[in-house]
Amino acid sequence: MANKKGGIAAVVRGLAEPLAERLGYVLWDVEYVREGADYYLRITLDSENGITLDDCETFSRAIDPLLDEADPISDAYHLEVSSPGIERELKTAEHIAACTGWDVEAKLFTPIDGQRVVKGVLLGMDEDKNVHIAPGGSDADRVIPFSSISRLCTVYDFSSGE
Repeated sequence: MANKKGGIAAVVRGLAEPLAERLGYVLWDVEYVREGADYYLRITLDSENGITLDDCETFSRAIDPLLDEADPISDAYHLEVSSPGIERELKTAEHIAACTGWDVEAKLFTPIDGQRVVKGVLLGMDEDKNVHIAPGGSDADRVIPFSSISRLCTVYDFSSGE
């Protein structure tokens, strides 16, 4: 039985990743969090064709017996299976690679060049774990250490009508 929140997420990731692949999904994220008095196990899936409510239900029914057998969580919890959505948080190098070319917003722990928020097109991450973002209309990219970013999310312009 896992005794740390990070440990629980890691154990569940180990169970969920092969299942997701077998069912044709990509495991985007696993979180185990406490909100108020309740605990939540959140499993986020993605696929080339997107994730439907039926996909979430299929995965939930498939992961339930695996979680019951492994029993990594001693507390009562709510299981939530979802899509990362159109505006998704990018937490890993794999997330950044998957969303290269997308519009993003990076919120920084401390300002860099007087800016706490950088918006633009995500160009990727280099081997030194720097995130490259081309601000709107700019040819020069901003280079931001990943460790300086408190939250990196894709953004969607809902007014564009696309």
